[in-house]
Amino acid sequence: MFTGLVSACAPVLKAESVGDSLRIRVANPYGKLEAGESIAVSGVCLTVESFDEREMSFFVSPETLRRTTLAQRTEVNLERALLVSDRLGGHVVQGHVDGMAEIVAIQNQEQVWRLEVRVPRTLSQYCVAKGSICLDGISLTINEILDRNESGDLLWIQIIPHTWNHTHLHTLKVGEKMNLEVDLFAKYVERLCQPYSKP
Repeated sequence: MFTGLVSACAPVLKAESVGDSLRIRVANPYGKLEAGESIAVSGVCLTVESFDEREMSFFVSPETLRRTTLAQRTEVNLERALLVSDRLGGHVVQGHVDGMAEIVAIQNQEQVWRLEVRVPRTLSQYCVAKGSICLDGISLTINEILDRNESGDLLWIQIIPHTWNHTHLHTLKVGEKMNLEVDLFAKYVERLCQPYSKP
């Protein structure tokens, strides 16, 4: 379990194919880790296979490669798993990516940045104005839903300077995809309400 508060941004040092899977080696900003511990890598919950002072290694399965942007990333956002005693500063994030959002616009508006992303129609029902969303492991607030069409909802998100400077957001370009995890509680509410909805 994570909060979507990125604690480090690190380069991908090497990516090597293992059949249909991938093993990625990422610079280690944490020092001592535990083999088997979970780290959110650009929003994807991965298991530390091995590590040393310089790097840490993760195995990425075919399903994860299909659903995420990890194979294309040269730099990733990182967050270690939440401790029970930690503050929940962002929102509840599992690191289970639901799909990908496409960057439609990035605008510098003096001290803040305006990010517009298109969310697939199959996931847009979980997005509400002032609700939470996780993009590439970053807990963000949806300012407004600008429009809806067959390709999905266009969301406007405001990025503060700290988030812009301490994540890999400033390296991304229009047209690129981001790993998307919608609000966990919205999915549970939908599931619980299904028996009571009209046919």
